[in-house]
Amino acid sequence: MTRIGLAVHRFRPDALAAARSLAAYCDERGIDVVAPEGDLGAIATETVVSGDMSGVDLLVSIGGDGTMLRAVGSLGGLPVPVMGVNVGTLGYLASVDADRLLEAIETFLSGEAGTDYDLDVRMLLEVSVWTKGARLSHHLALNEVALEKKEAGHTVRLAVDIDRERFTTFVADGLIVATPTGSTAYSLSARGPILSPRLRAMLLTPLSPHMLFDRSMVLDPSESVRIEIGGHRDVHIATDGQWTHTLVPGDVVEVRAADETARFVRFEQSRFHRTLKTKFGLEDR
Repeated sequence: MTRIGLAVHRFRPDALAAARSLAAYCDERGIDVVAPEGDLGAIATETVVSGDMSGVDLLVSIGGDGTMLRAVGSLGGLPVPVMGVNVGTLGYLASVDADRLLEAIETFLSGEAGTDYDLDVRMLLEVSVWTKGARLSHHLALNEVALEKKEAGHTVRLAVDIDRERFTTFVADGLIVATPTGSTAYSLSARGPILSPRLRAMLLTPLSPHMLFDRSMVLDPSESVRIEIGGHRDVHIATDGQWTHTLVPGDVVEVRAADETARFVRFEQSRFHRTLKTKFGLEDR
């Protein structure tokens, strides 16, 4: 182990303190630590240098689920394990408490996958955006890709093909294509179902549809989704909560299950159902 990547919540003092503690630990052991340029000023220690994640052996995310999403996005699909350190409110993704960070790092450095820790493999979405027949962008999503109306008080028309066959045109405020990991994020607020993150599936959830059919659909990962912007109104598109483009009528978004995956370091058995129970205040009766 020679190189660790670091992503940190820049506006939480406890996250920055944990990052500096990790940096000092690694410096004593001759381990390089790199972070995105935007995080360096906040961390404010000379033992962390600017760098991308292409050569890291582990990426440590210190913050909450938002920081984890940014960390996974910075990998661009590289099969690098991500250790999520939670210093925010209870989230679904980060699993290591801040006061156990150095202990977790030590276990990872000296241990073996499958014995001392596990790698929780999560599905990603491959998202391509097309305008006038040319590909505008191509990226990966851990939670979801969301298409939403640009103007308040109006609906948009989104023509959806599933496996190259027209399904329907949604007249709605928007549309979400989510992974099982993302089923507890934006899709959940639109009354979509909760899926176990162990599944490989795509979840299609309309936002406030103005039509009789208002249900989410769970699709097989082999099925592709094509969405064409119809009507005459523009649409915003965001990936994992980050706005990327404004689309115009005729533009197309293609979504499919990615070959790449995200890999989360876990030191306990899957906590998903335990976290879900806590988040919703569920009690045994």
